[in-house]
Amino acid sequence: MCEKFHYETKDNAMDIDSTAVVFIEFQNDFTSEGGVLHDAVKDSMSANGTLDNAEKVLAAARQAGATVIHSPISFAPGYNEISKHPYGILKGVVDATAFVKGAWGAEIMDRFAPAESDIIIEGKRGLDAFGSTNLDFILRSKGIKTVALAGFLTNCCVESTMRTAYERGYNVVTLTDAVAATSVEEGESAVKFDYPMFSTPTTSAEFIAALASSADVDDSSRGYEGVS
Repeated sequence: MCEKFHYETKDNAMDIDSTAVVFIEFQNDFTSEGGVLHDAVKDSMSANGTLDNAEKVLAAARQAGATVIHSPISFAPGYNEISKHPYGILKGVVDATAFVKGAWGAEIMDRFAPAESDIIIEGKRGLDAFGSTNLDFILRSKGIKTVALAGFLTNCCVESTMRTAYERGYNVVTLTDAVAATSVEEGESAVKFDYPMFSTPTTSAEFIAALASSADVDDSSRGYEGVS
């Protein structure tokens, strides 16, 4: 039987003031038809219902008064902010001419357009949303203790951000059906094997219920297998 993951509480309710939801790279190049990386993630998005689930979380977080943070990635034309000889996933971004500042592909999808009360993190140039931004400063300034993550890619930017948030002492919740990868298999593998080591994997419905009430979320994290 799973133990319970207890959010910070106040007056027997979830402490909304210390909870933030971070939406990572809900940008047209991923999310929208015509985006240069859309075809790479569309199967995973479809399998998870990523956009619908994330949109429901966004609405619920705003209604509850939780901190909503958007973490887009963008580069000036020419990608001079990074190595002249990128490799791996960043080479894929450059080769696809993705996330160019000022272009439609780098814009946040209309369905996730930031509200006046939302926070937009600036300066993301790599995988980890903490790496080249002031995300940690903002979270700590606002007294955030629980960080919930949604977005792209399941096993790349979301996972990198998850690991750093875990290392920095936040209570990390990963929204397992509000993420997407470049294949269904890659996404499922990350959620099954990696996410439980550094977060509490949670469905969007479970998280929304926790936002709306004092409900607990089952702790699906894990340590070393076979060690009691």
